[in-house]
Amino acid sequence: MATKDDTTTDKNKSDNKKETKPVVKPEPTTATNARAKGVAASPLVTESEVVKELKKGETALSVIKLVEAMISLAYRLRASDIHIDPEEDELHIRFRIDGVMNPIFTFPKGLQSEVITRIRVLAGLRTDEHQMAQDGRFKAQIADIGYVDVRVSIAPTYYGENCVMRILAEQSQDFTLEGLGYSGSDLKKVHKAMERPYGMILVVGPTGSGKTTSLYAVLKELNTPEVSIITIEDPVEYSLVGVDQIQVNERTGLTFAHGLRFILRQDPNIIMVGEIRDEETASIAVNAAMTGHKLLSTLHANDAATALPRLIDMHVEPFLITSTVNVIIGQRLVRTICLDCKVAKKLTQAEYDNLSEFIEEQVLKGNRNFFEGNGCDTCGQSGFKGRIGIHEILEITDDIRDLIMKHANATEIKEAAIKGGMTTMLEDGFQKALSGVTTIAEVLRVFHE
Repeated sequence: MATKDDTTTDKNKSDNKKETKPVVKPEPTTATNARAKGVAASPLVTESEVVKELKKGETALSVIKLVEAMISLAYRLRASDIHIDPEEDELHIRFRIDGVMNPIFTFPKGLQSEVITRIRVLAGLRTDEHQMAQDGRFKAQIADIGYVDVRVSIAPTYYGENCVMRILAEQSQDFTLEGLGYSGSDLKKVHKAMERPYGMILVVGPTGSGKTTSLYAVLKELNTPEVSIITIEDPVEYSLVGVDQIQVNERTGLTFAHGLRFILRQDPNIIMVGEIRDEETASIAVNAAMTGHKLLSTLHANDAATALPRLIDMHVEPFLITSTVNVIIGQRLVRTICLDCKVAKKLTQAEYDNLSEFIEEQVLKGNRNFFEGNGCDTCGQSGFKGRIGIHEILEITDDIRDLIMKHANATEIKEAAIKGGMTTMLEDGFQKALSGVTTIAEVLRVFHE
């Protein structure tokens, strides 16, 4: 006959069996571990914080709470993207913070299907389709903050479906051209182009270099009740009050080119095209700029000068380019030094000699005094917090027009622009490193990554 104590013991054993469920395993996130993996250190996330956030006081892990907590944690750590990457036996979670991927924690493989399904439900995607890429978006609620937009991309991979969530936080809308890092002389050139009644303003750079953010900053300054502004974007990243924003939809045939044709019948003063991707869009954009519209767009190119041959490659006639393009902005994003652990750094002779291989002596001018971040709790031991742009502004002057008409290459155009007073991105980054905004190593990283 079982005693009372035996019964209690058996009951506890039974309860323990019921509670044995997969739990989250935090990934080491100290600076040392992160550097050993070849990535920048992620902001410190202690085990107690993660477990408290994800479990919410429950032994069994709720997938609904888990996804909510993941987005909330990413928002608090200033992450722009959440990457859910499946492996053979585990599910890795990484956040992109200040443009750099950071391992945060790891889930058991058994949670992969439930997590992806939960995100599908939130984004209104098909839950029975697992062999096709899907895109969507939803609004997530952050405690004490409100709602933020989350853009979702799910794709089938070798170890099952992955997911990338882009957090489009409302706090990112408080940008201005000055706040984005435009220097005084560059700012004047941009404002000069903005004051012209028609013509094109192009922003160029690789993916993730802040091109769209720069266009939004320009639109915010141009947005007044006296003008009509319409945009076509893929996707619409931020909502701008007083601006009509159209989302590209390939399934319904609403492409950049078709949308731009439609916009021209909407009586706009200012048009923003998210990206010039093909000949058709380029042709319509140029013609729109010629017919009295101010047109803003982005283009994938390494620097400002390269954008001009790119347009010619898209079969835009040189005389149309010289007649419509007002200014081309080339840019990159660099991480800024954390103010809480910023210290002075003087280059050794060996370091200076190495630096001179990448930056010309006429730019260096013997400067050896820079700054860096030592790493602290504020920046997660990385030495960086936040990002800022480095820019070059190419104005279409008479000399540049002559070169375009002669089908000059990008190198010739860049040399002429520098003679005309253009500060290159590398020089702009060097000046920001000298003034302690970023590090010289960070400037070189974005050019040689």
